Amino acid sequence: MTANGRAHHLHLDESDVGGYALLPGNPDHVADIAALLDEPVFVARNREFETWRGSLAGETVVVTSTGVGGPSTALAVEELAALGVDTMIRVGVSGSMQPDTRNGELAIVTGAIRDEGTTKQYLPVEFPAVATIEVVRALQEAADAGGVPYRCGLAHTKDSYYGETEPERMPLASALVERLDIWRRGGAVCSEMETAAVFIVGSVLNVRTGSVVMMWSGDAVRDGGPAPAVEPLFATAVEAMRHLVSARGAAGVAGRSVGVA
Repeated sequence: MTANGRAHHLHLDESDVGGYALLPGNPDHVADIAALLDEPVFVARNREFETWRGSLAGETVVVTSTGVGGPSTALAVEELAALGVDTMIRVGVSGSMQPDTRNGELAIVTGAIRDEGTTKQYLPVEFPAVATIEVVRALQEAADAGGVPYRCGLAHTKDSYYGETEPERMPLASALVERLDIWRRGGAVCSEMETAAVFIVGSVLNVRTGSVVMMWSGDAVRDGGPAPAVEPLFATAVEAMRHLVSARGAAGVAGRSVGVA
């Protein structure tokens, strides 16, 4: 935090947030996700971090972009948690890893393979990166209610986008191809760059976490076809957060709420 109580990278303070955050990687997705909240308003932007604020069921929800990869994602989770956010859902796009994946199918991530460097600065690699069960359930309920196709499973979180999409041109080509095949044969459903950081940093900071990503099928990526529509992804994430807010309210646990301009 800075001397005036603002988060160093996010440029937010406690009055800007509540207890809930949706975390897209892409700053261009923030306003579109926030438009699904009640009374959305722009709050701040610095570097890759853009934040909008709105509400669901009377509780404040922020949408903050994390940028690409573990380091910037860890910064966002750290600073939001320090401001009082205790429930976070990553909302992103990924490549699929299983051959039967339909283009645009969602992956509700239950755990992440820690094939990256950021989380090793927090916990040894033997410590699993797992989602919070009630967040997984909320995402499943939201997808079911919206009729959005999905599967639950493990994400492969890595540091190098091109090491996964074009491994054959890397000096480590044979090792990269072998590792990707191991993850695939082990049942990983998608490959992306942020979920492990959300889960591990959230675990260390006692934050509830989840992750939902829209998958491009391998055929669609190779054929250069159009990207699948992201609207079902955004709607599923927002409805899941609405479920979590409502469940907490029904249990009589008050979340922090601030005024929305």
